[in-house]
Amino acid sequence: MNDFIIMTDSSCDLSAEMAANLELTVLPLTFELKGKEFANYLDGRELSFKDFYLAIREGEHSQTSAVNTQCFIDSMETILESGKDILCLSFSSGLSTTHNSALSAAEELKSKYPKQKIYIVDTLSASLGQGLLVYLAAQQKLAGHNIEDVRDYVEMNKLNLCHWFTVDDLNHLKRGGRVSAATALVGTMLNIKPVMHVDNEGHLVKVDTVRGRKKSLKALVDNMEKTAFTPKEQTVFISHGDCEEEAIYVADMIKERFGTKDVFINYVGPVIGAHSGPGTMALFFLGQER
Repeated sequence: MNDFIIMTDSSCDLSAEMAANLELTVLPLTFELKGKEFANYLDGRELSFKDFYLAIREGEHSQTSAVNTQCFIDSMETILESGKDILCLSFSSGLSTTHNSALSAAEELKSKYPKQKIYIVDTLSASLGQGLLVYLAAQQKLAGHNIEDVRDYVEMNKLNLCHWFTVDDLNHLKRGGRVSAATALVGTMLNIKPVMHVDNEGHLVKVDTVRGRKKSLKALVDNMEKTAFTPKEQTVFISHGDCEEEAIYVADMIKERFGTKDVFINYVGPVIGAHSGPGTMALFFLGQER
């Protein structure tokens, strides 16, 4: 009997349909735009993803907030009162305080529900990297594994969850302090695109630069070729900052090069998109190392 719930947060960037099918509990982070606060639900119910990116393209800036401790307490307590245990897979602690909020909530609830289990795992992942790890955990649960087995599976595999990103506009990374103003200026003038990944500490790190958009997209797939485990047999995830046609281009490149059949594409949600901007492209798969 699977008497536990997998909980995560909206930085996983899964589709609402997939989250529902996997029976996940997903807590929304929040973002501000034009002076109004929105919850980042997976279905974009408070502000559609297209409208968010349109506003960013028009020069609006967005501030983001983590899931707070009380939100975790409220959601966890509902699950615990139903008699189920909780496995919470959180947004990288290297990018958000959401993980710390989950830990604080679990600590507060353990004394009230001493017979039930609350496990918190720092995925050290972001966007559909986090989403892929959650998806794989859910497959383990569906296969009948217990909460400890699924927790251990995530811990054992999270540093094999490879994240490769590129962005179309360096100025969004400049605003977030990821690149200097000089780097953004020169890079924009010369059409230089960064190739980045998420490291073992869960931080976004620049690895390389290439000139031109098409080369940057190809670089993501080239990095997959270097490290991926049996890419033909994997389920691969791609997230994009409102550039779906280019995401399909990357997916087709993966299918042609590796014979991969299962490629899932979805938006980079507003919380991460606020920092990476329109035109973000990200590729996620299991590999020998990050």
